[in-house]
Amino acid sequence: MEENRPYLSSFTDRHGTTRWRYRRGKTTISLKGFPGDTAFEEAYQAAIEGRTPRTAAVVAMPGAAMPGTFRAAWAKVKRTPEWLSLDAASVTKNTTLAEIFLELPVLDGQPELWGDMPVRDMKRRHVKEILGRYSSTPHKAKHLVVTIRKMLLVALDEEWIETDPTWKLNYRPEYKGWRAWTDREREMFEARWPIGTTPRTAYSLALWLGNRRSDVARLRWDWFDFKNGTVTLITKKGDKTLILPITPMLKEALAPLDRKSGTVLVTAYGEAFSEKSITGRMADWTHSAGMPKGCTMHGLRKTLGKMLAETGATTRQLMETLGHDDIAHAELYSRAAEQQRLARDGMTKVSKKYQSKKPSG
Repeated sequence: MEENRPYLSSFTDRHGTTRWRYRRGKTTISLKGFPGDTAFEEAYQAAIEGRTPRTAAVVAMPGAAMPGTFRAAWAKVKRTPEWLSLDAASVTKNTTLAEIFLELPVLDGQPELWGDMPVRDMKRRHVKEILGRYSSTPHKAKHLVVTIRKMLLVALDEEWIETDPTWKLNYRPEYKGWRAWTDREREMFEARWPIGTTPRTAYSLALWLGNRRSDVARLRWDWFDFKNGTVTLITKKGDKTLILPITPMLKEALAPLDRKSGTVLVTAYGEAFSEKSITGRMADWTHSAGMPKGCTMHGLRKTLGKMLAETGATTRQLMETLGHDDIAHAELYSRAAEQQRLARDGMTKVSKKYQSKKPSG
């Protein structure tokens, strides 16, 4: 082979390894590898031409990730049975949060991103720093940590890490989210929007079925069985089948409506509302009724939960009516109603005792 290669020669070093070199006049260039290797051939040709060897450009393929990094962990999360069982809405939400984290700079103003960092490099202080960045949107911060934990769990399974840096990390945002409507606010809305109007229909569906906006917007007439007094729907979030009673209040609200359209709630153009548009319209409708801010579509769902708890519904009844899978959500309503009842009963006893001791006349 050396005979066919001008200026190429080989020798055995003191370790018994064959080495190759290019020698021409006073020029000697060591060549790594062996004849036939791509890198060797390029180095030999460069030596002949008197230039620097060219190296192939490294092009990152879409979705490529270095082993052991958060991007690699996220790719594995999306192949787990838990992920594949999620509904479309949850997939979209978690994907958005994951992308936010993966593209988040490790340090402000620096190019390094968390997605390219080895999972083993994340420490507890880093998680707290990420939470601090989103202190103005605490619920977003909370859900971001939940998404990061999915990647950490995969890393634990793959034995990339031995401990979870978020373990027992206490973080409870002060923000309480959507609130229930008060009786006075409901009276104001009903006075402004009579039965038969689109605002009243949206209000009645959300209140008396306890649905999320995603389900209110797509409720169809053929889901209603007025003969048996039930409505059957499959929730968009969680893909859960609910068979709910049609209350007299809801039946009254739906009675005068035109049922030519497949969707119960329609715009002035006869088209179904989108999830986002119905949220914005509810804000307009409550404002028109002179109501304070904070009376949202989701707040009506909480209103029904509050009503159920205050009238003695069990936690299980709350879960089945509102479609909750987590008992903790349903217990929030029960605890609030129980606190109010206990406080009222306790103060009633104090008042009676106090009143009985007051001197007459």
